[in-house]
Amino acid sequence: MANVKVPYLDLKAQYQSIKTEIDAAIHGVLESCQFVLGSEVAAFERDFAAYCGTTECIALNSGTSALHLALLAAGIAPGDEVITTPFTFVASVAAILYAGARPVLVDIDPRSFTIDPAHIEAAITPRTKAILPVHLYGQPADMDPIMDIARKHRLVVIEDAAQAHGARHKGRPVGSIGDMACFSFYPGKNLGAYGEGGAVTTSNPDYANTIRMLRDWGQDRKYHHLLRGYNYRMEGFQGAVLRVKLRHLELWTEARRAIVRQYNDLLSDCDLETPAEMPWARHVYHVYTIRSNERDNLQTTLAKEGIQTGIHYPVPVHLQPAYADLGYGPGAFPQAEAAAKQVLSLPLYPELSPQAVVQVAEAVKEAAGSKPKAVMSH
Repeated sequence: MANVKVPYLDLKAQYQSIKTEIDAAIHGVLESCQFVLGSEVAAFERDFAAYCGTTECIALNSGTSALHLALLAAGIAPGDEVITTPFTFVASVAAILYAGARPVLVDIDPRSFTIDPAHIEAAITPRTKAILPVHLYGQPADMDPIMDIARKHRLVVIEDAAQAHGARHKGRPVGSIGDMACFSFYPGKNLGAYGEGGAVTTSNPDYANTIRMLRDWGQDRKYHHLLRGYNYRMEGFQGAVLRVKLRHLELWTEARRAIVRQYNDLLSDCDLETPAEMPWARHVYHVYTIRSNERDNLQTTLAKEGIQTGIHYPVPVHLQPAYADLGYGPGAFPQAEAAAKQVLSLPLYPELSPQAVVQVAEAVKEAAGSKPKAVMSH
């Protein structure tokens, strides 16, 4: 990648900005030798619960583990059904299968990229036990109608907030709206660890106690196993790193939002669709995703200009070979399928300079053209 002029992500720039704090935190773990769970993880749990507006946070080794254990804590079992979306990272669906349940998919709203509440009720059967909305790209799903449907049908709501640290729905932090919420701290996330990491937030003490046992082999105390559990514990280093980074998250989020405003202004007359912040949302822009009918050509052209981009996600879950047995074929979810063919994520991270944003935007405009906005096929 010697020709890269604007990287898609620059984790080193972030590290350099907080190097003194991070190095001290890591040194502290080395001195304490609390390498698995321990005081730094416990402190991060308290800090992140407070940030999300919940009473409980259970730190885990990945966002996927968070989804798995939240589903188990909710009592999801073989024969049950869980409603979610096909336009997400596969972990959202895989975790439902880990619990032995059947994923039932519902199409997205094309502007928010999140599950369309108007289609949820038709997907409910006597076997439905939970709804798993995904706050995709940093945008909260439309939670009010989702919660209304869940209450009406007595369903558990588990937020997939893996891309939405700090996002809000009508002023409420994601992570505090459903019965439980699941976060990922994969390094590229808005709040990223220096390795794998995840967490469940909740204000239900029973769910929290169950997840705490399940992450540590089902123990209520050492060598006393009440449940058949897992080894899903967070490492001490990750807890220490995340504690430091959480203190900077709001500043980084505002930096992201400022960059997005600059992108939106520069691309306002471009022949593509820029992301929408929905009326209910504080969007935290984990990714800045445009839509173009010429997506593949646009990506190729930008790559030649040294601008890295990403596609989140090129194939919806229901069309992935690994999930063909879910029984959905092409055309089952037209909005998700259209988005998968059109979305392109531009470089976005808090340290991205205004000059680099201009460079990216100018390259996009040259490639896409400043014609009247195309009407996307959604």
